[in-house]
Amino acid sequence: MSDVAYVETQAKSALNRVQGMSFDWSLNPYFSCAHRCTYCYARAYHARYHDLDVGEGFDRQVDIKANFPDVLRNELRRKRDGTVAIGTSTDPYQPIEGKYQLTRRCLEALVDYPMPTSIVTKGPLVVRDIDVLKKLDEKTELTVYFSVPCVNEEIVKKTDPGTAPPRQRLRALRMLRDAGIDAAVLCMPVLPGISDSEESLDAAARAASEAGATAFRHRPLKIDVEIQDYYYDFLATEFPVAVPTYAALYQGGVHPKKEYERELEERVRRVRARYEFHARPARPARPPELQSVQLQLAI
Repeated sequence: MSDVAYVETQAKSALNRVQGMSFDWSLNPYFSCAHRCTYCYARAYHARYHDLDVGEGFDRQVDIKANFPDVLRNELRRKRDGTVAIGTSTDPYQPIEGKYQLTRRCLEALVDYPMPTSIVTKGPLVVRDIDVLKKLDEKTELTVYFSVPCVNEEIVKKTDPGTAPPRQRLRALRMLRDAGIDAAVLCMPVLPGISDSEESLDAAARAASEAGATAFRHRPLKIDVEIQDYYYDFLATEFPVAVPTYAALYQGGVHPKKEYERELEERVRRVRARYEFHARPARPARPPELQSVQLQLAI
């Protein structure tokens, strides 16, 4: 996106301790994102903790934490417990990563100081780092999750206007799988009245299975208070027919009705059952003496 302003900043820390999630640490080499996904929960974070605009302010300025990999490497020397997730609040493979390679350098640091790692992205640029990912995968558990909420390109052009087409993301997933790397699909968030039909979910699941995804997971849209005005304005412009559906399901709240969530769960269960998703077999535990040698080498 040509009108995005990129600003170099300095990070004071890299690893962020997380509570109540399936991972213990998060790391995000960039702040804000050029992908412009209209539903992005990070927009709320933008407003809640930084008092910044959730709309164009989020889309049009990306902060580049230029010293982030060096800060991470210093922290990894001291903190090596738990699991880490990359890309929890901004995509680590958004276009500017091609120039700065902050995510790649973070992965290189993790190769030297391994922690079980997960990556969430919509960026096919991840295939550039297959060499580093394979090295990390040899040392610890690694999964790359591709966010593919929908494979209808006309919908995606409106909901995720700055991202690569979904089929391109799935081609990248196939390349990772061919390289032996665990890669799965997150069909998240499912957008009521837009991408929640069984037909839409079936198309996404079929495409994910054909690409070799090891899992297919879903979650309905959460509309944080801070982004409600922004998101409903988007709906009124691009999907006005869906507005009454949202009014009925959310009733001004953050989550849809539980009944809808149960119906969606059943819909996804039916769809998932039609296709094959084979989790990568667990690798045998490394002998203690080998773990000791690896630890000494890392230190």
